[in-house]
Amino acid sequence: MKQICVVGVGYVGLVTAACFSDLGNRVIALDVDEKRVENLKKGIMPIYEPGLDELVKRNVNAGRITFTTSYKEALAGSEYAFIAVGTPSGKQGEADLQYVEAAARSIAQNMSAPLVIINKSTVPIGTGDWVADIVKNAQPKPIEFSVVSCPEFLREGSAIADFTSPHRTIIGSLDKDAANKVAHLHLPLRAPIVITDLRTAEMIKYASNAFLATKISFMNELADLCERAGADVKEVAAGMGYDARIGRHFLDAGLGWGGSCFPKDVEALAFMAKESGLNPLILNGVMEVNYNRRKAAVTAVEQMLDGLKGKTVGLLGLAFKPNTDDMRDAPAIDIAEALIAAGAKVRAYDPVAMEVARPLLPNVELVDSAYKVAENSDALIIVTEWNEFKQLDLEKIKGLLKTPTLYDGRNIYEPGRMKTLGFNYRAVGR
Repeated sequence: MKQICVVGVGYVGLVTAACFSDLGNRVIALDVDEKRVENLKKGIMPIYEPGLDELVKRNVNAGRITFTTSYKEALAGSEYAFIAVGTPSGKQGEADLQYVEAAARSIAQNMSAPLVIINKSTVPIGTGDWVADIVKNAQPKPIEFSVVSCPEFLREGSAIADFTSPHRTIIGSLDKDAANKVAHLHLPLRAPIVITDLRTAEMIKYASNAFLATKISFMNELADLCERAGADVKEVAAGMGYDARIGRHFLDAGLGWGGSCFPKDVEALAFMAKESGLNPLILNGVMEVNYNRRKAAVTAVEQMLDGLKGKTVGLLGLAFKPNTDDMRDAPAIDIAEALIAAGAKVRAYDPVAMEVARPLLPNVELVDSAYKVAENSDALIIVTEWNEFKQLDLEKIKGLLKTPTLYDGRNIYEPGRMKTLGFNYRAVGR
Protein backbone atom coordinates (compact mmCIF):
# COMPACT_ATOMS: atom_id res chain seq x y z
CA MET A 1 0.00 0.00 0.00
CA LYS A 2 1.30 3.43 -1.00
CA GLN A 3 0.28 6.80 0.44
CA ILE A 4 -0.75 9.29 -2.21
CA CYS A 5 -1.70 12.95 -2.06
CA VAL A 6 -3.99 14.26 -4.80
CA VAL A 7 -4.21 18.05 -5.12
CA GLY A 8 -7.54 19.11 -6.61
CA VAL A 9 -10.85 17.25 -6.35
CA GLY A 10 -12.53 18.20 -9.61
CA TYR A 11 -13.31 15.68 -12.35
CA VAL A 12 -9.75 14.42 -12.76
CA GLY A 13 -8.58 14.71 -9.17
CA LEU A 14 -11.57 13.11 -7.50
CA VAL A 15 -11.71 10.20 -9.95
CA THR A 16 -7.94 9.70 -9.61
CA ALA A 17 -8.13 9.77 -5.81
CA ALA A 18 -11.11 7.43 -5.63
CA CYS A 19 -9.68 4.91 -8.09
CA PHE A 20 -6.23 4.78 -6.50
CA SER A 21 -7.84 4.27 -3.09
CA ASP A 22 -9.96 1.48 -4.57
CA LEU A 23 -6.72 -0.23 -5.60
CA GLY A 24 -5.81 -0.44 -1.91
CA ASN A 25 -3.72 2.71 -1.53
CA ARG A 26 -4.04 5.29 1.23
CA VAL A 27 -5.14 8.52 -0.48
CA ILE A 28 -5.44 12.02 0.96
CA ALA A 29 -7.36 14.28 -1.42
CA LEU A 30 -6.75 18.00 -0.98
CA ASP A 31 -8.59 21.05 -2.23
CA VAL A 32 -8.39 24.70 -1.20
CA ASP A 33 -12.17 25.03 -1.59
CA GLU A 34 -13.32 24.54 2.01
CA LYS A 35 -16.98 24.05 1.11
CA ARG A 36 -16.15 21.38 -1.45
CA VAL A 37 -14.03 19.49 1.07
CA GLU A 38 -16.70 19.75 3.78
CA ASN A 39 -19.31 18.44 1.35
CA LEU A 40 -17.10 15.50 0.41
CA LYS A 41 -16.68 14.65 4.07
CA LYS A 42 -20.48 14.53 4.25
CA GLY A 43 -20.67 12.33 1.15
CA ILE A 44 -21.86 15.11 -1.19
CA MET A 45 -20.15 14.90 -4.59
CA PRO A 46 -19.15 18.14 -6.39
CA ILE A 47 -19.80 16.58 -9.81
CA TYR A 48 -22.02 13.99 -11.45
CA GLU A 49 -20.11 11.00 -12.74
CA PRO A 50 -21.71 7.55 -13.00
CA GLY A 51 -20.46 5.29 -10.20
CA LEU A 52 -18.31 7.93 -8.50
CA ASP A 53 -20.61 8.48 -5.52
CA GLU A 54 -20.57 4.78 -4.62
CA LEU A 55 -16.81 4.46 -5.23
CA VAL A 56 -15.94 7.39 -2.96
CA LYS A 57 -18.28 6.31 -0.17
CA ARG A 58 -17.01 2.73 -0.23
CA ASN A 59 -13.40 3.84 0.16
CA VAL A 60 -14.23 6.47 2.78
CA ASN A 61 -15.93 3.74 4.83
CA ALA A 62 -12.87 1.52 4.36
CA GLY A 63 -10.61 4.32 5.61
CA ARG A 64 -8.58 4.44 2.41
CA ILE A 65 -9.50 7.98 1.33
CA THR A 66 -9.83 11.19 3.34
CA PHE A 67 -10.28 14.84 2.40
CA THR A 68 -8.50 17.92 3.67
CA THR A 69 -7.62 21.56 2.92
CA SER A 70 -4.22 21.26 4.63
CA TYR A 71 -1.13 20.66 2.52
CA LYS A 72 0.86 19.77 5.64
CA GLU A 73 -1.66 17.06 6.54
CA ALA A 74 -1.93 15.76 2.98
CA LEU A 75 1.82 15.52 2.39
CA ALA A 76 2.81 14.01 5.74
CA GLY A 77 3.86 10.46 4.91
CA SER A 78 2.94 10.71 1.22
CA GLU A 79 5.32 9.29 -1.34
CA TYR A 80 3.49 10.74 -4.33
CA ALA A 81 1.72 14.07 -4.92
CA PHE A 82 -0.54 14.32 -7.96
CA ILE A 83 -1.32 17.83 -9.22
CA ALA A 84 -4.82 17.60 -10.70
CA VAL A 85 -5.99 21.21 -10.72
CA GLY A 86 -7.74 23.15 -13.47
CA THR A 87 -5.89 24.70 -16.40
CA PRO A 88 -8.57 26.88 -18.02
CA SER A 89 -8.08 28.92 -21.18
CA GLY A 90 -6.53 32.35 -20.82
CA LYS A 91 -7.47 35.45 -22.78
CA GLN A 92 -5.46 34.46 -25.86
CA GLY A 93 -6.22 30.74 -25.72
CA GLU A 94 -3.18 29.88 -23.64
CA ALA A 95 -3.46 27.49 -20.70
CA ASP A 96 -3.83 29.42 -17.43
CA LEU A 97 -1.34 27.82 -15.05
CA GLN A 98 -2.05 29.87 -11.93
CA TYR A 99 -3.55 26.88 -10.08
CA VAL A 100 -0.65 24.63 -11.06
CA GLU A 101 1.80 27.25 -9.81
CA ALA A 102 -0.08 27.66 -6.52
CA ALA A 103 -0.14 23.89 -6.00
CA ALA A 104 3.58 23.54 -6.77
CA ARG A 105 4.49 26.34 -4.35
CA SER A 106 2.32 24.91 -1.59
CA ILE A 107 3.79 21.44 -2.08
CA ALA A 108 7.31 22.89 -1.89
CA GLN A 109 6.56 24.81 1.29
CA ASN A 110 4.92 21.87 3.09
CA MET A 111 6.79 18.74 1.99
CA SER A 112 8.91 17.18 4.71
CA ALA A 113 10.34 14.11 2.94
CA PRO A 114 11.42 13.05 -0.57
CA LEU A 115 8.49 13.20 -2.96
CA VAL A 116 7.51 12.29 -6.50
CA ILE A 117 5.41 15.16 -7.89
CA ILE A 118 3.17 14.06 -10.74
CA ASN A 119 1.49 16.45 -13.17
CA LYS A 120 -1.91 14.92 -13.94
CA SER A 121 -3.40 18.20 -15.22
CA THR A 122 -3.20 18.99 -18.93
CA VAL A 123 -0.33 21.45 -19.17
CA PRO A 124 1.70 23.07 -21.97
CA ILE A 125 4.96 21.57 -23.14
CA GLY A 126 7.71 22.60 -20.74
CA THR A 127 5.48 22.86 -17.66
CA GLY A 128 7.21 19.95 -15.93
CA ASP A 129 10.55 21.79 -16.03
CA TRP A 130 8.80 24.96 -14.83
CA VAL A 131 7.16 23.12 -11.92
CA ALA A 132 10.56 21.69 -10.93
CA ASP A 133 12.04 25.20 -10.82
CA ILE A 134 9.11 26.49 -8.73
CA VAL A 135 9.43 23.68 -6.20
CA LYS A 136 13.21 24.01 -5.97
CA ASN A 137 13.06 27.77 -5.42
CA ALA A 138 10.11 27.69 -3.01
CA GLN A 139 11.45 25.04 -0.63
CA PRO A 140 12.38 26.41 2.82
CA LYS A 141 15.18 23.83 2.87
CA PRO A 142 16.36 21.44 0.12
CA ILE A 143 14.44 18.16 0.03
CA GLU A 144 14.84 15.64 -2.75
CA PHE A 145 12.00 15.49 -5.29
CA SER A 146 11.29 14.52 -8.87
CA VAL A 147 8.70 15.78 -11.35
CA VAL A 148 6.84 13.33 -13.57
CA SER A 149 4.21 13.94 -16.25
CA CYS A 150 1.37 11.40 -16.26
CA PRO A 151 -1.45 12.96 -18.29
CA GLU A 152 -5.04 11.81 -17.82
CA PHE A 153 -7.22 10.38 -20.57
CA LEU A 154 -10.56 10.32 -18.76
CA ARG A 155 -13.82 10.88 -20.59
CA GLU A 156 -16.62 12.45 -18.59
CA GLY A 157 -19.41 9.93 -18.27
CA SER A 158 -17.04 6.95 -18.34
CA ALA A 159 -14.14 8.27 -16.26
CA ILE A 160 -13.98 5.37 -13.79
CA ALA A 161 -13.87 2.77 -16.56
CA ASP A 162 -11.25 4.84 -18.39
CA PHE A 163 -9.08 4.97 -15.26
CA THR A 164 -9.38 1.30 -14.38
CA SER A 165 -9.10 0.01 -17.97
CA PRO A 166 -6.91 2.53 -19.80
CA HIS A 167 -5.67 2.07 -23.35
CA ARG A 168 -2.21 3.13 -22.14
CA THR A 169 -0.41 4.97 -19.35
CA ILE A 170 1.95 7.75 -20.43
CA ILE A 171 4.81 8.61 -18.06
CA GLY A 172 7.36 11.32 -18.75
CA SER A 173 10.40 12.15 -16.65
CA LEU A 174 14.13 12.78 -16.81
CA ASP A 175 14.46 10.72 -13.61
CA LYS A 176 14.31 7.01 -14.47
CA ASP A 177 13.81 5.95 -10.85
CA ALA A 178 10.86 8.32 -10.43
CA ALA A 179 9.34 7.16 -13.73
CA ASN A 180 9.65 3.53 -12.63
CA LYS A 181 7.99 4.31 -9.28
CA VAL A 182 5.02 5.91 -11.06
CA ALA A 183 4.92 2.97 -13.48
CA HIS A 184 4.79 0.57 -10.53
CA LEU A 185 1.89 2.55 -9.08
CA HIS A 186 -0.04 1.93 -12.32
CA LEU A 187 0.88 -1.76 -12.77
CA PRO A 188 -2.41 -3.05 -11.27
CA LEU A 189 -4.23 -1.45 -14.22
CA ARG A 190 -2.51 -3.94 -16.58
CA ALA A 191 -2.24 -1.50 -19.47
CA PRO A 192 0.71 -0.71 -21.76
CA ILE A 193 3.04 1.81 -20.12
CA VAL A 194 4.95 4.27 -22.28
CA ILE A 195 7.90 5.93 -20.56
CA THR A 196 9.35 8.98 -22.28
CA ASP A 197 10.69 12.42 -21.42
CA LEU A 198 8.64 15.17 -19.77
CA ARG A 199 7.98 17.28 -22.84
CA THR A 200 7.03 14.38 -25.07
CA ALA A 201 4.54 13.13 -22.47
CA GLU A 202 2.98 16.59 -22.26
CA MET A 203 2.70 16.75 -26.06
CA ILE A 204 1.10 13.29 -26.29
CA LYS A 205 -1.85 14.53 -24.24
CA TYR A 206 -2.48 17.60 -26.40
CA ALA A 207 -1.89 15.70 -29.64
CA SER A 208 -4.38 12.99 -28.63
CA ASN A 209 -7.20 15.38 -27.78
CA ALA A 210 -6.57 17.58 -30.81
CA PHE A 211 -6.66 14.58 -33.13
CA LEU A 212 -9.95 13.31 -31.71
CA ALA A 213 -11.44 16.80 -32.04
CA THR A 214 -10.19 16.86 -35.64
CA LYS A 215 -12.03 13.62 -36.44
CA ILE A 216 -15.29 15.10 -35.16
CA SER A 217 -14.86 18.36 -37.06
CA PHE A 218 -13.91 16.48 -40.22
CA MET A 219 -17.14 14.48 -40.07
CA ASN A 220 -19.17 17.62 -39.40
CA GLU A 221 -17.70 19.32 -42.44
CA LEU A 222 -18.36 16.18 -44.46
CA ALA A 223 -21.95 16.17 -43.18
CA ASP A 224 -22.63 19.46 -44.97
CA LEU A 225 -21.40 17.95 -48.22
CA CYS A 226 -23.50 14.82 -47.61
CA GLU A 227 -26.62 16.97 -47.29
CA ARG A 228 -25.88 18.75 -50.55
CA ALA A 229 -24.93 15.57 -52.39
CA GLY A 230 -27.74 13.38 -51.07
CA ALA A 231 -25.54 10.99 -49.06
CA ASP A 232 -26.08 9.76 -45.49
CA VAL A 233 -23.22 10.72 -43.15
CA LYS A 234 -24.09 7.96 -40.66
CA GLU A 235 -23.63 5.31 -43.31
CA VAL A 236 -20.49 7.05 -44.54
CA ALA A 237 -19.08 6.93 -40.99
CA ALA A 238 -20.00 3.26 -40.66
CA GLY A 239 -18.29 2.43 -43.92
CA MET A 240 -15.18 4.40 -42.99
CA GLY A 241 -15.04 2.88 -39.54
CA TYR A 242 -14.46 -0.65 -40.78
CA ASP A 243 -11.04 0.50 -41.98
CA ALA A 244 -8.68 -0.29 -39.08
CA ARG A 245 -6.53 2.68 -40.04
CA ILE A 246 -9.48 5.01 -39.34
CA GLY A 247 -11.66 3.31 -36.71
CA ARG A 248 -15.30 4.05 -35.89
CA HIS A 249 -14.83 6.15 -32.76
CA PHE A 250 -15.35 9.94 -32.93
CA LEU A 251 -16.89 9.82 -36.41
CA ASP A 252 -20.36 10.96 -35.33
CA ALA A 253 -21.54 14.15 -37.01
CA GLY A 254 -23.69 16.46 -34.91
CA LEU A 255 -23.47 19.69 -32.96
CA GLY A 256 -19.74 19.33 -32.34
CA TRP A 257 -17.61 19.03 -29.25
CA GLY A 258 -17.62 21.01 -26.02
CA GLY A 259 -16.74 20.33 -22.40
CA SER A 260 -13.63 20.97 -20.37
CA CYS A 261 -10.98 19.29 -22.54
CA PHE A 262 -11.30 19.55 -26.31
CA PRO A 263 -12.03 23.30 -26.50
CA LYS A 264 -9.22 24.44 -24.25
CA ASP A 265 -6.71 21.82 -25.39
CA VAL A 266 -7.10 22.51 -29.12
CA GLU A 267 -6.97 26.24 -28.44
CA ALA A 268 -3.90 25.87 -26.20
CA LEU A 269 -2.09 23.75 -28.79
CA ALA A 270 -2.84 26.34 -31.48
CA PHE A 271 -1.56 29.05 -29.14
CA MET A 272 1.68 27.13 -28.56
CA ALA A 273 2.12 26.73 -32.31
CA LYS A 274 1.65 30.46 -32.89
CA GLU A 275 4.06 31.30 -30.06
CA SER A 276 6.60 29.06 -31.81
CA GLY A 277 6.21 31.02 -35.04
CA LEU A 278 4.00 28.47 -36.78
CA ASN A 279 0.62 28.82 -38.49
CA PRO A 280 -1.68 26.03 -37.17
CA LEU A 281 -4.02 25.87 -40.17
CA ILE A 282 -5.58 22.52 -39.27
CA LEU A 283 -6.15 23.38 -35.61
CA ASN A 284 -7.72 26.71 -36.51
CA GLY A 285 -9.98 24.98 -39.01
CA VAL A 286 -10.98 22.34 -36.48
CA MET A 287 -12.15 25.06 -34.06
CA GLU A 288 -13.95 27.07 -36.74
CA VAL A 289 -15.86 24.07 -38.08
CA ASN A 290 -16.86 23.08 -34.56
CA TYR A 291 -18.38 26.39 -33.56
CA ASN A 292 -20.12 26.76 -36.90
CA ARG A 293 -22.19 23.68 -36.02
CA ARG A 294 -24.05 25.63 -33.35
CA LYS A 295 -24.91 28.43 -35.78
CA ALA A 296 -25.98 25.87 -38.38
CA ALA A 297 -28.49 24.31 -35.97
CA VAL A 298 -30.14 27.66 -35.28
CA THR A 299 -30.20 28.54 -38.99
CA ALA A 300 -31.80 25.18 -39.81
CA VAL A 301 -34.59 25.65 -37.24
CA GLU A 302 -35.17 29.20 -38.44
CA GLN A 303 -35.67 27.87 -41.97
CA MET A 304 -37.92 25.05 -40.81
CA LEU A 305 -40.16 27.49 -38.90
CA ASP A 306 -39.95 30.28 -41.48
CA GLY A 307 -38.54 32.61 -38.82
CA LEU A 308 -37.90 32.48 -35.07
CA LYS A 309 -39.47 35.68 -33.77
CA GLY A 310 -42.32 34.88 -31.41
CA LYS A 311 -41.71 31.12 -31.68
CA THR A 312 -41.02 28.71 -28.83
CA VAL A 313 -38.15 26.28 -29.30
CA GLY A 314 -37.47 23.38 -26.94
CA LEU A 315 -34.02 21.97 -26.24
CA LEU A 316 -33.69 18.32 -25.27
CA GLY A 317 -30.39 18.06 -23.43
CA LEU A 318 -28.12 20.74 -22.01
CA ALA A 319 -24.89 19.05 -20.87
CA PHE A 320 -22.18 18.94 -23.52
CA LYS A 321 -22.48 15.14 -23.63
CA PRO A 322 -24.60 12.44 -21.95
CA ASN A 323 -23.79 10.95 -18.52
CA THR A 324 -22.41 14.19 -17.13
CA ASP A 325 -23.70 17.47 -15.72
CA ASP A 326 -20.82 19.44 -17.25
CA MET A 327 -21.97 22.62 -18.98
CA ARG A 328 -18.52 23.96 -19.83
CA ASP A 329 -18.59 25.15 -23.45
CA ALA A 330 -21.79 23.17 -24.01
CA PRO A 331 -23.38 23.73 -27.45
CA ALA A 332 -26.73 24.27 -25.69
CA ILE A 333 -25.53 27.60 -24.29
CA ASP A 334 -24.66 29.13 -27.67
CA ILE A 335 -27.77 27.66 -29.29
CA ALA A 336 -30.10 28.99 -26.59
CA GLU A 337 -28.53 32.45 -26.68
CA ALA A 338 -28.76 32.62 -30.48
CA LEU A 339 -32.40 31.55 -30.46
CA ILE A 340 -33.27 34.18 -27.84
CA ALA A 341 -31.36 36.85 -29.77
CA ALA A 342 -33.49 35.99 -32.82
CA GLY A 343 -36.69 36.58 -30.85
CA ALA A 344 -37.57 33.05 -29.81
CA LYS A 345 -38.62 31.78 -26.41
CA VAL A 346 -36.58 28.79 -25.22
CA ARG A 347 -37.44 26.01 -22.81
CA ALA A 348 -35.25 23.02 -21.99
CA TYR A 349 -34.81 19.80 -20.07
CA ASP A 350 -31.78 17.69 -19.15
CA PRO A 351 -31.84 14.54 -16.99
CA VAL A 352 -28.84 15.62 -14.87
CA ALA A 353 -27.53 19.10 -15.70
CA MET A 354 -30.50 21.30 -14.77
CA GLU A 355 -29.06 22.84 -11.61
CA VAL A 356 -25.68 23.46 -13.20
CA ALA A 357 -27.38 25.02 -16.24
CA ARG A 358 -29.78 27.24 -14.30
CA PRO A 359 -27.37 30.15 -13.58
CA LEU A 360 -25.86 29.88 -17.06
CA LEU A 361 -29.21 30.13 -18.87
CA PRO A 362 -31.25 32.65 -16.87
CA ASN A 363 -33.56 33.40 -19.81
CA VAL A 364 -34.39 29.77 -20.55
CA GLU A 365 -37.43 28.11 -19.01
CA LEU A 366 -36.27 24.85 -17.43
CA VAL A 367 -38.91 22.13 -17.11
CA ASP A 368 -38.87 18.63 -15.65
CA SER A 369 -39.44 16.35 -18.63
CA ALA A 370 -39.02 16.03 -22.38
CA TYR A 371 -42.77 16.04 -22.82
CA LYS A 372 -43.13 19.36 -20.99
CA VAL A 373 -40.48 20.80 -23.30
CA ALA A 374 -42.57 19.73 -26.29
CA GLU A 375 -45.87 21.05 -24.93
CA ASN A 376 -46.95 24.04 -27.08
CA SER A 377 -43.45 24.43 -28.55
CA ASP A 378 -43.06 25.22 -32.23
CA ALA A 379 -39.97 23.03 -32.62
CA LEU A 380 -37.58 20.75 -30.76
CA ILE A 381 -33.82 20.47 -31.05
CA ILE A 382 -32.04 17.32 -29.87
CA VAL A 383 -28.92 18.79 -28.26
CA THR A 384 -27.59 15.94 -26.08
CA GLU A 385 -28.01 12.26 -26.97
CA TRP A 386 -29.24 11.03 -23.59
CA ASN A 387 -30.59 7.48 -23.80
CA GLU A 388 -34.00 8.53 -22.50
CA PHE A 389 -34.52 10.68 -25.60
CA LYS A 390 -33.96 7.72 -27.94
CA GLN A 391 -37.16 5.95 -26.91
CA LEU A 392 -39.57 8.86 -26.48
CA ASP A 393 -43.21 8.38 -27.44
CA LEU A 394 -42.87 10.31 -30.69
CA GLU A 395 -46.59 10.21 -31.40
CA LYS A 396 -47.15 11.92 -28.06
CA ILE A 397 -44.38 14.42 -28.80
CA LYS A 398 -45.98 15.22 -32.15
CA GLY A 399 -49.34 15.82 -30.48
CA LEU A 400 -47.83 18.16 -27.89
CA LEU A 401 -46.00 20.33 -30.41
CA LYS A 402 -47.74 23.24 -32.13
CA THR A 403 -46.10 22.10 -35.34
CA PRO A 404 -44.34 18.71 -35.64
CA THR A 405 -40.90 20.23 -36.24
CA LEU A 406 -37.77 18.51 -34.95
CA TYR A 407 -34.10 19.20 -35.63
CA ASP A 408 -32.05 16.16 -34.67
CA GLY A 409 -28.66 17.59 -33.76
CA ARG A 410 -27.34 14.17 -32.71
CA ASN A 411 -28.83 11.90 -35.40
CA ILE A 412 -30.61 9.66 -32.89
CA TYR A 413 -33.72 9.07 -35.03
CA GLU A 414 -34.17 7.48 -38.43
CA PRO A 415 -35.29 9.98 -41.10
CA GLY A 416 -37.64 7.49 -42.78
CA ARG A 417 -39.55 6.79 -39.57
CA MET A 418 -39.79 10.48 -38.71
CA LYS A 419 -41.21 11.21 -42.17
CA THR A 420 -43.74 8.39 -41.77
CA LEU A 421 -44.81 9.84 -38.42
CA GLY A 422 -45.43 13.18 -40.13
CA PHE A 423 -42.60 15.23 -38.67
CA ASN A 424 -40.96 18.16 -40.36
CA TYR A 425 -37.58 16.60 -39.62
CA ARG A 426 -33.99 17.46 -40.32
CA ALA A 427 -30.80 15.80 -39.11
CA VAL A 428 -27.09 16.43 -39.60
CA GLY A 429 -25.70 15.20 -42.92
CA ARG A 430 -28.63 12.91 -43.72
